[in-house]
Formats: sequence, C-alpha cells, structure tokens
Amino acid sequence: MSSGLALRSEPAPIVACTVSRNVQRFDLLIEDMEADLGEGWGDLGFGEICTFLAQPEADDLLFIAMAIDAEDEADIGHLGEIIRTARARDVRVILVADGVSPATLHQLLRMGACDFLPYPLAEGALHDAIEKMRTAPETGAAPQPDAIEGPSPARPVEAGPSLDGDGAIFAVQNLAGGTGASTLAVNLAWELAVADKKKPPTVCLLDLDLQYGSAATYLDLPRRDVVVELLQEAQSMDVDAFRQALVSYGDKLSVFTAPPEILPLDIIGPQEVDALLTYAQQCFDIVIVDMPRSIVMWTETILNRSDIFFATLELDLRSAQDAMRFIKALRSEDLPLEKVQYVLNRAPGMTDLAGKSRAKKMSESLGVEIATHLPEGGKPVMAAGDNGQPLAEACRKNPLRKEIAKLAGGLFTAMVSDAVSAKKR
Repeated sequence: MSSGLALRSEPAPIVACTVSRNVQRFDLLIEDMEADLGEGWGDLGFGEICTFLAQPEADDLLFIAMAIDAEDEADIGHLGEIIRTARARDVRVILVADGVSPATLHQLLRMGACDFLPYPLAEGALHDAIEKMRTAPETGAAPQPDAIEGPSPARPVEAGPSLDGDGAIFAVQNLAGGTGASTLAVNLAWELAVADKKKPPTVCLLDLDLQYGSAATYLDLPRRDVVVELLQEAQSMDVDAFRQALVSYGDKLSVFTAPPEILPLDIIGPQEVDALLTYAQQCFDIVIVDMPRSIVMWTETILNRSDIFFATLELDLRSAQDAMRFIKALRSEDLPLEKVQYVLNRAPGMTDLAGKSRAKKMSESLGVEIATHLPEGGKPVMAAGDNGQPLAEACRKNPLRKEIAKLAGGLFTAMVSDAVSAKKR
C-alpha cells in the first residue's frame, strides 16, 4: 500500500489500526488488537495516518488506537491534528496512554478522542471500549466535554446517579492506629455499591491517606502516578480529569487510590480537597473518604462537607485518650461535633458483660454515644485484605461483614427516604 500500512496478513476490510511512535513499545495493545480483531487491523506511525485516512482503503475504518507516552506530550499539536482528521472521516479515536499527564489527556479528549485507556491495559479493557463504540450512535462530531465518561484501568463503572442531588459524603477517621478505619471504609463503600441490585447507587472511594493508604491493597488495584498530579492541580482540573484518575473494582465501585509513593500530607490544602470532593459529588451518588491517621489542615474541610464523619476507636486507654484529644480539638475550633459518629471496633460480644460495661464507661467518660459496634472478625478479615477482596466476597457470613452491611443498609435506606421526601416537597 502506498500509505505504508503494515498489515498482519491480507485481510479485508481493515476496521482498525494502531497509531504510535513505536507500537512495539505497547506489546499488550498488539495482543489485545489481535485477540479482538484477528487480521482486520494494521499499524501506522504518526506521520502516516493522515495520508492513509484520505485514501479509499480507510473507508471501512471504525477506529484508531492512538498509543502515546510522556515523550509524545511535546507533540500534542500533531496528535490533535490526527484526531480531528479521523473525526472528520467518522473514525473514532481511542487513546492508549502510558504516563501521560491528566492535562494532556483532557486536551486530547476535548479535541475529539472518544475514550481513554491507561497502559498497561487491564484485561478486557480494549474489548469493552470496542463494544461500546459499536453499540453507541456515531454523531460524526467530537464529544462534548460533559459527555465524556472517565475511563479506568478496569471496566468503567456505570454512570448515571440513581439518587437526586449532590452525592452524600461519608468520611472515616482512625482515632488510634489499627482501629479498622480502612477496613470499614473499603467494605462500607462496597456494601453501598451493591445495596440495590435493581438500581445500585454509584459509589466512589477516595483514599486520602497519602502516606500509607491501603484501599488499593485491600481491593488489589493498581496505584497510579496520575493521582499525584491531580492532587496538586485539583483546582485547575475538571470532572473529566478526575474520572481519568479513577480505577474500578468489580464494575461497581470507583476508587481514587493513594499515590504509589509516600507524600507529605501538606502537599494538598483545603482548596484542593474541596475541589476533589466537588468533582466526586458531581459524578457519584455516594462518596466514601478514607482519612489519614493524622489530623491535617484539610480535615476541617472534609468534616464540614461530610454528611457523617465516622471515627473508629477500640476499647483501650490509648483510644480513649486519642478520642478525648480529638473531641477537644473540634470543640476548640467550634467544628460540627454532631456530624461525628463513633464506631467501636472489636466490640465486646453479647455475652461479654465485663466488656460491655467497659464500653459503657468509655462512652460516658467521653461524653459521646458510641452508636456502632463492630465485632472482631478474626483471621478471615486479614486474609480478605491480603487477597484483595471485600469481606462480602471473601467471607460473606463473617460477623464483621454482617455489621458493616447492616450499617450500609441503614445509610442507603435513609438516603432513599430523603430523596423521596425531597421529590414530594
């Protein structure tokens, strides 16, 4: 062919092709293209694609997979030209990006790219993107920014809120190390995501423990470098960039993971956190925030914006002392203590009368009600975290899982009731 299209054999028609500086750099993309399209695809360089698009051989082209990395960001003008040329021929563009900044991705999406897949590609990600293109109507025009669905390395969570209004925010704060805040946050998020089988709410888990966040570990998800850039530039980003930083678990839960490396907690401030919460509320019905162990300058921001601020503690002196300091700090700053709901982890069982008496005394000495009691879940809880599974999947009948499911059910019922009442008004 005069265009230089490198075919894998002589299939006809060619329905797709990869476009890159060096396709061998993206070997997983090659494997997935062959798996989905057989011999019906080819490979072109950045300098060849526009010429090929002008030829009759491109008439059957459905899409191009533009594979880019950080080195290609300097040539964004040329990439944009390729996208616009493809869109003018009703050929869709999937971005396959490795280490590309959110700002660049957002620009390319605005120029007309229809989807974005992080590299290395997750299993089935390219297949899902192709199926989505084949079933979605083609308008022949570049998608508007608000219509672009944020992709993730896993299959994207279905968008479209099932509840009205801004998303509810539930934060989880560890008052003493090892009191189960991350376990509660992860499993509460999952239980809410599956709370209604017919019309499940959309749920996002934000892991804002920037130093030792473990949500990614508990769900066996990759930690992404793009998170760092988004955190630092949250005020100048938008909803599309936020969605691109998410990964998904089980097609039901979206997760904003902690960064791959330890970061200082003051790398972000109240303004960045406020922007992050706003993006999450615009995209999801429910937002769960896993807080850092330390009280930081943006803790107040999340407390003020939360519907409920869960604070986990255990039945020991260190938890009581830390809780007392926490309460004193909130009172001194005149912060909304009424939003804080205390959660007793490894709570005494029904027959442990001595333990129940100690819990009552702790509640009285702190001057608060400990409304939620989570039982000891034993070794299966640790095993579930090590295996990257929610308790509902790893040990469904575990007593800890049952209590978290009960808590999630109560929250979801209250949200639905509030939504119905709001409609009637």
